[in-house]
Order: sequence, then structure tokens, then C-alpha cells
Amino acid sequence: MLGRIVHYSIDAVIISAFLAGVKRSTGLTPALSGVPDKDVRHLLESYLEIGEYAFDFAVVFFGRSTFFERKR
Repeated sequence: MLGRIVHYSIDAVIISAFLAGVKRSTGLTPALSGVPDKDVRHLLESYLEIGEYAFDFAVVFFGRSTFFERKR
């Protein structure tokens, strides 16, 4: 049971980080203004912020690795 919860939590963070990457590269983000409930909207905003943190962490981690190089 605990393994399944951890697995789903990691999957949720990966999806949120993917959405953060889409936001960074295209500017597109989920339209949270269409969510009528203020508490649910705040929960979704927090969820997306976790993805931003995970995305930033991954960029720093990969940027310091010798296995990746930055090409512009």
C-alpha cells in the first residue's frame, strides 16, 4: 500500500514537472481561472508550484553533470 502511494506521488510530480517544462518553453499553462472553487484552485496552483521546483532542481542537477552539455 505504501509503495503504491509513493509510486502515484512520484508520477504526480513527474506530470507537474512536465507541465512546468511546457510552461517554460511555450508559455502555455493550465487555465486555472476556470476552476470555480477557490480551494481547489489553490490546491492546483500548489501542485504546479511543486512541478516548477522539481523542474528547477532537474535543470540544476543536469547542468552540473558531466553527462549533459548546454547547446543554444
